[in-house]
Amino acid sequence: MTIIMQSAPGSSGYLDLHPERKMSLFQNPYILGLTAIAGIGGLLFGYDTGVISGALLYIKDEFPEVKESTFLQEVIVSMAVVGAIIGAAVGGWINDAYGRKKATLIADVIFTIGSVLMAAAPNPYVLILGRLFVGLGVGVASVTAPVYIAEASPSEIRGALVSTNTLMITGGQFLSYLINLGFTQVPGTWRWMLGVSGVPAVIQFVCMLFLPESPRWLFVKDRQNEAVNVLSKIYDFARLEDEVEFLRVQSEQDHQKTKEIRYWDVFKYKQIRLAFLAGAGLQAFQQLTGINTVMYYSPTIVQMAGFHSNELALLLSLIVAAMNAAGTVLGIYLIDHAGRRKLALYSLTGVITALILLSVSFLKQSSDSTNGLYGWLAILGLALYIAFFSPGMGPVPWTVNSEIYPEEYRGICGGMAATVNWVSNLIVSQSFLSIAAALGTGSTFLIIAGIAVLAFLFVAVYVPETKGLTFDEVEQIWRERAYGKDPSTQGLL
Repeated sequence: MTIIMQSAPGSSGYLDLHPERKMSLFQNPYILGLTAIAGIGGLLFGYDTGVISGALLYIKDEFPEVKESTFLQEVIVSMAVVGAIIGAAVGGWINDAYGRKKATLIADVIFTIGSVLMAAAPNPYVLILGRLFVGLGVGVASVTAPVYIAEASPSEIRGALVSTNTLMITGGQFLSYLINLGFTQVPGTWRWMLGVSGVPAVIQFVCMLFLPESPRWLFVKDRQNEAVNVLSKIYDFARLEDEVEFLRVQSEQDHQKTKEIRYWDVFKYKQIRLAFLAGAGLQAFQQLTGINTVMYYSPTIVQMAGFHSNELALLLSLIVAAMNAAGTVLGIYLIDHAGRRKLALYSLTGVITALILLSVSFLKQSSDSTNGLYGWLAILGLALYIAFFSPGMGPVPWTVNSEIYPEEYRGICGGMAATVNWVSNLIVSQSFLSIAAALGTGSTFLIIAGIAVLAFLFVAVYVPETKGLTFDEVEQIWRERAYGKDPSTQGLL
C-alpha cells in the first residue's frame, strides 16, 4: 500500500482536504469507552485527593496523637504524595517497558492494597503506610492514563478526550466529598471513607483485562497486526489506511532512533530540554498555584473562615468540588476550541483574582473576627478560584504533557513531569498548615497569588499552542525553537 499524503492524518491540512473524515467527540462509542475505563485512574487520583480532607476531621477524633500534632496531620495527608512521587518516577519506565495496559493493572493492584491497609489501620502509622501504597498506585496511574488516552485518540479530539481524565479527577474529588458526607453518621466514619476507594480500582482492573494496548506503543514494539486491529475500531476504513501508513512511517523513524533512553538523556538535546521545561513547568505551577491546598484542606479552610461544624464544612466543600467537576466539563469543550495556551492564560488571570480575594477576606477577618461577612467572602473566593482553575489549569498541564514529547521520550518525560507535579504537591500539602500558622492564612494566600503571577508569565513565554496538531507537528515546533528552521542544525546538542 503506497499512500502519498500532503499532511499527516489528523492535522488541520489533512482534515481540510478530507473534512468528511473528521471525527466528532461522541461519534465513536469504542473510543469513549476506552477513555472512560482508562480515566478511572483519574478517578482514583481525585478520590484520594479529596477523601483525606474529610477523613482527617474524624481521624483526629479517634487518634489523640494526630489531633495534638499538626505535623502528623500533614504527614497523613502528604504520605500519599510521597508515594505518588515514587510511582510517577518509575511509572514512565513501566509504561515504556511493559506498555500502558500493564502499567494500569499494576497501579490498580497497588492502590487496592493501600485502601485495605487504610481501612483496617489500628494506629496512625499503619494508616500512613496505607497512604504510601495508595500514592504509589496513583502516581503510576497519573502518568499512564493521559498517555494511553492520547495515543488512542484522533488528534482533532485528543485534547477533549485527555481532558476527560481530568474530569474523572475532579469527579473523584466530588465523589469523595459526597461519600464523606454520607458516612459522617456511620460507625467507622473515616475507615469507610478511605476503604471504599478500592472499589473503582478493582473495577478498572477487571475492565482493563478486556481493553487493548495503545496502538502507538504496539507499533513501536513491532506488534503491527495488533495495532491495526485496535485502529480499525477507532477509524472508518477510508481514514484507517492513512492512519496505519502514518504510524508505520513514524514507527520506522522511531526504530532508527531507538536506544535505551535514560533520565539524563532528556537534558542532552535542546529540543527535548525545551519540551520538558514547558511540560514540567506547567505541572509545577498547577500545584504551586494552590489547587491541592484547596482540595486537601478545603474543610479545614472553611473552618478557618469561621464555619466550625464538621458537617457544614463538608457540605460547603462538596459544593466547591461540584464546581470543580462542572468547570472541567467546560474545559473539555474549550481545550480543543480556545486552545491549550489561551485557556491556561485566562484561567490564571481568574486564579490570581480569586487568591487576592481569599487573602483579603482572611486578613480582614483576623482584624475583625466578629464580622461573619468575611467568612462568606472567603467561601466566595474559594468558589471563584475553582471556577477559574478547573477549566484551564486543571486539564491543560496533563493534556500538554501527553502530546509534546517524541514517542521515544514520551513515557520517561511524562513520568518525570508527573514527578515534578507530585513533588510540588508535596511541598504545598506538607507546608500549608505550618505556613498559615506562622504567617496567617491571608498572607499565605497572598504568596500563592504571587506564584500564580509567575505562572502566567511562564505560560505566556514558554508554552506553545498544540491544539489540533499531530505528534509529529508538535515535535517540529520544538526543533524550530531549538535550532531554527535550518534542518542541518537539528542534530546539535
